[in-house]
Amino acid sequence: MRAVRVQGTDMRRFWDERAKEDAYYFVDNRLDYGAPDVERFWDGGEEALGLLLEIAGASIEPDHTVLDIGCGLGRLSRAAASRAAKVLALDVSTEMLRQARELNAQLTGVEWIHGDGLTLQPIPDASVDACISIVVFQHIPDPAITLGYMREIGRVLRPGGFAAFQLSTDERIHHPNQPLRSRLRSLRGRGPRGQSNPSWVGSAVNVDDLRAVCGEAGLGLERVEDPGTQYTTVLAKRR
Repeated sequence: MRAVRVQGTDMRRFWDERAKEDAYYFVDNRLDYGAPDVERFWDGGEEALGLLLEIAGASIEPDHTVLDIGCGLGRLSRAAASRAAKVLALDVSTEMLRQARELNAQLTGVEWIHGDGLTLQPIPDASVDACISIVVFQHIPDPAITLGYMREIGRVLRPGGFAAFQLSTDERIHHPNQPLRSRLRSLRGRGPRGQSNPSWVGSAVNVDDLRAVCGEAGLGLERVEDPGTQYTTVLAKRR
């Protein structure tokens, strides 16, 4: 297991800078850098949440409190808000949260929460029915931090609650691979920056380690779809 020394402040600084640079792109880098299709971005949140729940075999109920881990601009939070009673939208970046509040001012039942990048504090114990996350854990530089989040998920879920999330279990993709032309464009301000930063490159989690830590946290690992890929989907339930 590859480990990188990192602090929550490092991740917060990186994501604050990326949010100021082009928040839409760094939430979904399939968009055009500097010229995002905003309608496509928000529509993609509903699509992504629906697909996540379908693959995981889970559903958000109207009385649920849902925790969106790494909410970014609130794309999943917005989609979850139409299904749940309450959404807790947590992110390490104060700048992402500032923009999320502005972009989702029409939403009711969503609480925007600044996290420390290492835990799910300040979410209380056994207070949520579901945890969701997409394209977040794959960017965490140290797999030990991601596994720490599994322990935290076990802490905040109510008995019978579930977590449906995506992470990477493919170690081969987590290395700086930005072409020279792209690096030059970044230096000239015409392309995305930070592509070699550990908080973008991220890390993979070993499935056996995931299973062990989930067990320690009181979570049953119900499904692990597409193991060995960047887009492994997991369903875990609180016993």
